[in-house]
Amino acid sequence: MKIAIAGGTGLVGRALTALLHEQGHEVITLTRGKPKNARHVQWLNGTLPLEQLEGIEAFVNLAGVSLNDGRWTAEQKEAIYHSRMTATEEMLRIVTQLSTPPQVIVNASAVGIYPISTTATYSETSTQRAQDFLGKTVADWEQKASRAKELGIRTCLARFGVILDTEAGALPLIALPYKLFVGGTIGSGKQWLSWIHVHDVARAILHAIETPSLEGAINFAAPQAERMKSFGKTVGRVLNRPHWLPVPSFALQLALGEKSVLVLGGQHVVPDKLMATGFTFQFPTLDEALHDLYKS
Repeated sequence: MKIAIAGGTGLVGRALTALLHEQGHEVITLTRGKPKNARHVQWLNGTLPLEQLEGIEAFVNLAGVSLNDGRWTAEQKEAIYHSRMTATEEMLRIVTQLSTPPQVIVNASAVGIYPISTTATYSETSTQRAQDFLGKTVADWEQKASRAKELGIRTCLARFGVILDTEAGALPLIALPYKLFVGGTIGSGKQWLSWIHVHDVARAILHAIETPSLEGAINFAAPQAERMKSFGKTVGRVLNRPHWLPVPSFALQLALGEKSVLVLGGQHVVPDKLMATGFTFQFPTLDEALHDLYKS
């Protein structure tokens, strides 16, 4: 298949590109910067890269300013929001101009669309919606991406949980105190962390592309979510470090501001749609995922 990836140089994009190449697919990476090679195409610069994208069978949109970059100042929140809206609008503009539109679009989303709760469990059929910045951003993002359905394109909304990787994302920040022998429970420890190994994210995106019955919201999270206290203990055990020094909520709120919700809040999310369509997680448990990532 010929597959276009917007945001292909980020954490998920790199893993997905590597997997697709292994499987023999042709990948076209859309980038804001100067193209590095013939497989990189510049976009979001006022032009439509139609010639290079003709014949694509799938479009994966992962573009957007990272939630982990800097404090959530008013300026940063605007960048997070508008980068997602702009990239999705451009994706829609491109597919309407292609002589043959792609069969499927996989648009990134996040489990942050669900309200923070220590008691609720959310599947794709859950209708509850968070009313904070992240929840509203994700809801608007999904609404815009869903316009592709009006064009007759199967549309998958990939609601990512916390993606685990040793080079980027939340895990290096969570693991750092343990590596310094000062790791411990973050906040109350009761908050849920719905996580997924980065390689399972890539595999699940390909599964969504290849499974015609999959569409709409899809939870990209491992089948066994963890509470933060348990998550931290597992990190400590895998790294052979103690779990002893708690990090109080107020300290994180002072250090991170509104962004502290990413570790002090949480949702218990279940991947019902992936499981129902035969997807098998390579790393279904946190212990397996961390041992693979840290090769221990």
